[in-house]
Amino acid sequence: MALPGSLRRQPANRGLVSHCTHHHVVVFLLTFFSYSLLHASRKTFSNVKVSISSQWTPYCLNSTAPELRPYELWNSSHLFPNAEEATLFLGTLDTIFLFSYAVGLFVSGIVGDRLNLRWVLSFGMCSSAVVVFFFGTLTEWLHFYNKWFYCCLWVVNGLLQSTGWPCVVAVMGNWFGKAGRGFVFGLWSACASVGNILGAFLASCVLRYGYEYAFLVTASVQFAGGVIVFFGLLTSPKEVGLPELGGDEDSGVEEDANRPLMGDDDADDDDRNYSIQATDTDNQPKAIGFFQACCLPGVVLYSLAYACLKLVNYSFFFWLPFYLSNNFGWKEAEADQLSIWYDVGGIIGGTIQGLISDVLQKRAPVLAISLLFAVGSLFGYSRSPNSKPINAVIMAITGFFIGGPSNMISSAISADLGRQDLVKGSSEALATVTGIVDGTGSIGAAVGQYLVSLIQENLGWMWVFYFFILMTSSTILFISPLIVREIKLLLRERRLRTLTE
Repeated sequence: MALPGSLRRQPANRGLVSHCTHHHVVVFLLTFFSYSLLHASRKTFSNVKVSISSQWTPYCLNSTAPELRPYELWNSSHLFPNAEEATLFLGTLDTIFLFSYAVGLFVSGIVGDRLNLRWVLSFGMCSSAVVVFFFGTLTEWLHFYNKWFYCCLWVVNGLLQSTGWPCVVAVMGNWFGKAGRGFVFGLWSACASVGNILGAFLASCVLRYGYEYAFLVTASVQFAGGVIVFFGLLTSPKEVGLPELGGDEDSGVEEDANRPLMGDDDADDDDRNYSIQATDTDNQPKAIGFFQACCLPGVVLYSLAYACLKLVNYSFFFWLPFYLSNNFGWKEAEADQLSIWYDVGGIIGGTIQGLISDVLQKRAPVLAISLLFAVGSLFGYSRSPNSKPINAVIMAITGFFIGGPSNMISSAISADLGRQDLVKGSSEALATVTGIVDGTGSIGAAVGQYLVSLIQENLGWMWVFYFFILMTSSTILFISPLIVREIKLLLRERRLRTLTE
């Protein structure tokens, strides 16, 4: 009895090992650390919010003011009359950044599929580093404080930083196929969490000299990383004479192993012959359009789900150090270091859950189970006692169940969506699809940052966590059709295996 393709696939890890070269390792490391540096500069802003808030408020609230300027000068030029208004403006900056970042993602994905990915990524890294230097370092050195100037810089920074994720996911999608994608992308997607840890570490090391030096260090490292990417990154295997994924040189079994999970194994052959791209005699595939990418199966559902989940994940990213300082009265540097445990949980969660999804050959059920546990962990963390060890443990567990699914959707699942049969495995769909998923997620995260500051100011932190629980539950709701479909496929495959034994 002939078995369906999903039952004939070779083990994912065997295919991965057989095709891994030193070029794959270099690409993995360069894309990993390039996005880590982008996230480190973002994390710096969230890590120094308390210091910035103090600097933007009057003398009696500003403990660093006597060291920086005379009393009269400061009180004649402060930005806000109290810390509450300064905090609200910081939340507004987060929202501005994420909205511009979301808009930029939709554009950057399209640009990345049409221009050289290495040029786009390097330009974004170096230009963003310059903007961060202006925002956090130069303005403080010149004692220049202006709300509109800060807003404009953060809009530009969001647009520039948006070039990062679509490009690095597209490059990784070019080099790593279906074989072991869940594990490889689960491990690789820890780049954001590693960037958060790096940003927190750098900020805590130099924060005693002034928050401007935290921005200076991360901006300098990011600029240097952009230069390295420009001269060292290979965007696809064909640049060094290696076969591209899905090429004719692949055997039938290997081609089946490289088929993304998003494909439907029970589809008719006629359906497989249909492509969203027009037939072209040219061997170089063309990039698909924005609306064509939106019509791909699963793109809209995962985008909406990611909007809810990224809202929660980025709220922890932007507000966790501030919450620890504000709610428990811990020192800012201690709160920065403690917040690292959320990212540690996300790294472990993304890797383990990606590996499990490779074994099952299904992503949605793994996400559903993790998100159900995330609801419980959020409820538990909202009642964490004033104890750093206990807080760190619950924080890591929360990061495991929230950061893990977030990493999977933004990396492995985005790659699955962008390499479906309907686009013939064209790499020119990867950046566009990734931009749509991450861009929609960033819109949700942008709205969420303003809501977090608003809810916290009027109702308190406990209601913020209730809001997180609601958003996590909404994530499960959006992907429920995919969960049902993939569970049915798993049960059907199990019955077929039983019949053939």
